[in-house]
Amino acid sequence: MTTRSAIRNFLVELKWRLVGLLGKLFIDLLFSTIKIESRGLEKVRELIDSRKNVFALWHSRILPFSYLYKGHGSAIMVSASEDGEIIARILERQGQKPVRGSSKKGGMKALEKIVEAMSAESPDPGTVIPDGPQGPRFRVQKGVVLLARRMGRPIVPVTYGAGRGVVFRSWDRFILPLPFTRCRIVYGDPVHVSPDADEDGIELKRKELEKQMRRLTEEVDAHFGHKTP
Repeated sequence: MTTRSAIRNFLVELKWRLVGLLGKLFIDLLFSTIKIESRGLEKVRELIDSRKNVFALWHSRILPFSYLYKGHGSAIMVSASEDGEIIARILERQGQKPVRGSSKKGGMKALEKIVEAMSAESPDPGTVIPDGPQGPRFRVQKGVVLLARRMGRPIVPVTYGAGRGVVFRSWDRFILPLPFTRCRIVYGDPVHVSPDADEDGIELKRKELEKQMRRLTEEVDAHFGHKTP
């Protein structure tokens, strides 16, 4: 490697490190002003504390989760794109374990990495964004169900709503809550996947998870007087 290449690589890595640091600081500062309440946590608290679960959350609704679960060490599948690099660096700073890949590119390899992390001597929970990285929005892809079947762990759906926030014009309608607003994070009923589930069984659980996550999202938005964007 030439000196010029080494310098260029160093600067690129420095940029991404700063992105991760500044991103984490921004999220910490933002949510330090926000009141977060939860619904449904009691029914899944013991499961979450055991770390033997798979979280499922929409692409547009990840922010409060990433803040509340700092240092949780969850293995999270993140897109291999440049946008995914931003998310991955922030998640690393928050004490998570991003695994690069998606259902469209490198998905099975990423799934195996999450399986490896969840099978380690100190097992980690898994987290999947089932409508990422590019949609369709609010459409659960079957990867999260395959992971749950493989690991024998239930899926815990999570979503949230905000009193005041900015909805971006991105494919996922990403929501950025405004400072000093209120947020409600909602936990759904665990979705259990049989280790013997065939393709029909996988599809049944995929639909069950999608229906529940959509319903919870619409309900929490309605709580704040919003129509789900």
